[in-house]
Amino acid sequence: MIILQILLLAALLPPLILLFFVWKQDTIEKEPIGLLVKLFVFGCLTTFAAMILEMIGERILAGIFGGSYSSLIGQLLMYFIVVAWSEEGVKRFVLRRTTWKHPAFDYRFDGIVYAVAVSLGFAALENIEYVFSFGGLAVAGVRAITAIPLHCIAGIFMGHYYGEAKMASMRGDTALSKRFMFLSLLVPILIHGFYDFCATQESGILTLVYWIFVVVLDIIAFRCVKKYSRADMHI
Repeated sequence: MIILQILLLAALLPPLILLFFVWKQDTIEKEPIGLLVKLFVFGCLTTFAAMILEMIGERILAGIFGGSYSSLIGQLLMYFIVVAWSEEGVKRFVLRRTTWKHPAFDYRFDGIVYAVAVSLGFAALENIEYVFSFGGLAVAGVRAITAIPLHCIAGIFMGHYYGEAKMASMRGDTALSKRFMFLSLLVPILIHGFYDFCATQESGILTLVYWIFVVVLDIIAFRCVKKYSRADMHI
């Protein structure tokens, strides 16, 4: 029982720490804890929807490529379209349905807090599955510095453009709002897809690219979230 508790803590602690870090950057007006819990739980539930979409997409790719999608084109479609689009798509769907008209969504940075809550809810349940199924604490340690930050960073950029979309909408610029809404999905998909593609390739060069990408992305995201926090404004 103690071992199970340790594994559960190891799986949940990294996403909760990152969520707390982003929440702390919201310096003007903190978001309702109840709303953040709701988003986190909904984020957990989106893993099931993403799983179904990924299974459907995988079968479609297998049909198109004759049972195997190991070619470069097949791999790119798998990780950028099937995996990244499914996971980031369900996150963004929940994000918009839950917060777009919520009265607490009155500052631009709120979008980042909301998107990160959903993304890290997704990451938390996914992490529990990986930790309990594929290697315990060793897997938890690796994912704490790779996959969990990846989901958080995707949420940061999703939330940034989502907040911009809400601001543009409130100011009556529908075209600009749609453009930002599109970017709120496209940018996380590109980040997520490139991460998964490099992480799954059996190539020394791509492994090196993967680790460089992880480090550089962490630095960029850290600087961006600080910048977005300082530049926050009322919608």
